[in-house]
Amino acid sequence: MVCALGAAVCFGTATVLQALAARAAATTGPVGDVALLLRALRQWRYLAGLALDGLGFLLQIAALRSIPLYTVGAALAASLAVTAVVAARLLRVRLSGVEWGAVGAVCTGLAMLGLASGTEGDVGVPVALRYAMFGTAVAVLVLGLAGGRLPGRARALALGLGAGFGFGVVEVAVRLIDSLAPSDLLTNPATYALLLGGGTAFLLLTSALQQGSVTTATAGMVIGETIGPAAVGVVWLGDRTREGFTWLAVLGFLVGVAGALALARFGEAPGHEREFTPARIS
Repeated sequence: MVCALGAAVCFGTATVLQALAARAAATTGPVGDVALLLRALRQWRYLAGLALDGLGFLLQIAALRSIPLYTVGAALAASLAVTAVVAARLLRVRLSGVEWGAVGAVCTGLAMLGLASGTEGDVGVPVALRYAMFGTAVAVLVLGLAGGRLPGRARALALGLGAGFGFGVVEVAVRLIDSLAPSDLLTNPATYALLLGGGTAFLLLTSALQQGSVTTATAGMVIGETIGPAAVGVVWLGDRTREGFTWLAVLGFLVGVAGALALARFGEAPGHEREFTPARIS
């Protein structure tokens, strides 16, 4: 659980640092995608954000190997609460009372999950599930490309959901990789599911944020990356709660995800929907 929360802190803080770097880069030259990225890469804030993303991914893997998928998914959704709080300080974004309430809901939901969560399931992994995850990754890519042709808000939601399902494939695939030996990795369909699912997720999320509402896309992503993996963990991987605490886990999961959805506008580069004045960082 500590690793899962650590990953959320890393991802949430990285978003704000990268937003600061992107905004600063946009004021020093042309706004073309490549030029903007190259200028951002020369800033310590952007590099620090990338380093935090890498650390967060390692912590996420450690968490996925130790606790149920439903707990990790809810904890990762909590990165939006971290982004909101850090943005309020560094980007001087004013949070409404409802948004502060959503931050509290996320924290409450995670506390409930922490109390109720059991250990990672230890049942044998069906071989068919590894192939199913690879097939799911392919399906997400195909459906995501089709969703990109939808109009307006529906497109942002479809691409966001596709990104969430792709990230969900990554979460499940980590649990399906038993050995890191090169020969085992190359013959395990879960390895290819992880690579394809992760790549597809980033592609679809980037497209969603470029072509539609940040809030809609992020909300779809949160739904896709939490509910699917949680169901797979419980049904096929043996994830369970502590004896007699199932109701608390379900309630905590729902409260945490609902709070994250309320903070969906913080899913990428705070300030898309409201102007802000960046705080000075020395």
